[in-house]
Amino acid sequence: MTMKKMLLMTTLLIATLSAAAVKVDKIDPPFWYAGMHNPTLQLMVYGQQIATATVSLDYPGVTIEKVVPADSKNYLFVYLNISKEAKPGVLDLRFKIGKKKKVMPYELKKRSMKGEEQMSFDASDVLYMLMPDRFSNGNPANDQIKGLNTYKMDRSEPSLRHGGDLAGIEKHLDYFTDLGVTALWFTPVLENNMADEGNQSSYHGYATTNYYKIDPRLGTNEEYKALIAEANKKGLKVIMDMIFNHCGSFHEWLKDVPMKDWFNSPNYGKQTSYKLTPAVDPYASKTDISEMEDGWFVKSMPDLNQKNPHVMRYLIQTRIWWKEYAGIDGIRMDTYPYANGKKMADWMKEINDEYPNYNVVGETWVTHPAYTATWQKDSKLAQVNSNLKTVMDFSFYEQANNAVREQTDGWWNGMNRVYNTFVYDYLYPNPLSVMAFLENHDTDRFLKSDKDSKKLKKDIIALKQALALLLTTRRIPQLYYGTEILMAGNKSKTDGNVRKDFPGGWPNDTISAFTKEGRTAAQNDMFDYLQNLLQWRKGNQVISKGDMLHFMPYHGVYVYARRFEGKSVLVFLNGTDKAQTIPTARYQEILKGAKELTNILTHKRVNVGGKEIHLSARQSIVVER
Repeated sequence: MTMKKMLLMTTLLIATLSAAAVKVDKIDPPFWYAGMHNPTLQLMVYGQQIATATVSLDYPGVTIEKVVPADSKNYLFVYLNISKEAKPGVLDLRFKIGKKKKVMPYELKKRSMKGEEQMSFDASDVLYMLMPDRFSNGNPANDQIKGLNTYKMDRSEPSLRHGGDLAGIEKHLDYFTDLGVTALWFTPVLENNMADEGNQSSYHGYATTNYYKIDPRLGTNEEYKALIAEANKKGLKVIMDMIFNHCGSFHEWLKDVPMKDWFNSPNYGKQTSYKLTPAVDPYASKTDISEMEDGWFVKSMPDLNQKNPHVMRYLIQTRIWWKEYAGIDGIRMDTYPYANGKKMADWMKEINDEYPNYNVVGETWVTHPAYTATWQKDSKLAQVNSNLKTVMDFSFYEQANNAVREQTDGWWNGMNRVYNTFVYDYLYPNPLSVMAFLENHDTDRFLKSDKDSKKLKKDIIALKQALALLLTTRRIPQLYYGTEILMAGNKSKTDGNVRKDFPGGWPNDTISAFTKEGRTAAQNDMFDYLQNLLQWRKGNQVISKGDMLHFMPYHGVYVYARRFEGKSVLVFLNGTDKAQTIPTARYQEILKGAKELTNILTHKRVNVGGKEIHLSARQSIVVER
């Protein structure tokens, strides 16, 4: 080959590459908002050879801070500064490689309201957690989507997709308001385009493959936004479940990794230890911290490196984008301590600065109050202020589940378990911003089985007592879907056994637990019990704002009071299988001359004016005065 021909071929190759390089496949986020507190916006630009491009724009109030090429030539980070003077509109991003040019329009939208005007969930709410795939199938047409990796849908398999979706949830919004809950927490709804592995799929939603797209099998971005708007009209808030720690292994980042340090321990180089104590341990070794923080949660969930500023900026913006676009009323952050604590604290500070009245709850799965309290905003126990307003109370979960079932009345048994949990509330900067629960998608259900009728009857009594405790104590309560209809299950074989379909949520279901007629007598009894308690709690400021005074359990009876602006709610819980008698003299601090009060659980009168109060086995009394 002559030198002339070689030069000609080289010129043609360069021209071909240049033509391909100006292709912009997409930009994340797809649009943004004018008037944000933080003026910096990261644009992650995807396109063949786009990292070699120069970028310019001309828009009043918007300038380019910096342009950062990724290690992969197919990504480019463009950082914009959007001043307070910038108005909503469309700006032109001009990309240039050699003589090739491309103009990409990018929209700045108007915000629906200022950040400080956006409210969130708090102790006045009761969250109802559900898994969209398992709740109701309102649109069978989206059960299987061509082009996605997962095709299997089989309701007989606990670990495969079952077809529930956003349309199914919207169809039953009146069910939630009738029950009395005020907020809905869905497990993640973002795209999980993961391939099935045997009889396993990512129906649960915790393996994100697109941070700006609702999973098509659940619905569309527009349908999600519309669902939230409709829920809000009915007095229901919607909480979005999110994950900073990891993404799904079928995310496009795994095919073409943006940067060498985009992931921790690339190629499943390290499995997390699942031991969370190094995150708060003042003596923790770097080895222990790395094994916890830098290891992958599971093989199919690559561990994102929050220490890479471009990764963290990307993640932060996805959360703000969904707040602005869809109007989500709060965030639940999965696997909170597994991500880098300092970077998560930075994220929370930005959220709090942007939305002062907004709330985020973090999953902090250790059952000791001191650990949980360390993660709450402004904790004096923490080495770094997490800025996280709400934490999940796994201590309450563990102790309440055991307390209402045990027969003994030792110092560490029965109702003493609950008392000893609340003793440590002095560790929390704000006990009213701690989320308590009895069960969720990662635990056994409170009713582990519905087979043994004798045991089930006792467990139902225990569940009622646990619910009375959960909904009157100084916490933000969270319920798990189906508790109100006695759904049972345990994780002995698969997580899917605690994530069963809600009866009546599918067109071909022969029984519907959404209606009184479709529920059994036992289910209606539990539904009515919980409904009565929830509707009473709604708007009750003594419960949502009041302080707490409690007494050490006496003969297995736990007594406490909630008090606010001269009003009180008194709670008596007999944690034994025997009738108990307690002296009223011991409780004059809260009774103060009261004689006869109405138990809101049964609407029957209770005599508290004599020398003694009598409680039947496992009886719960909740009275107002």
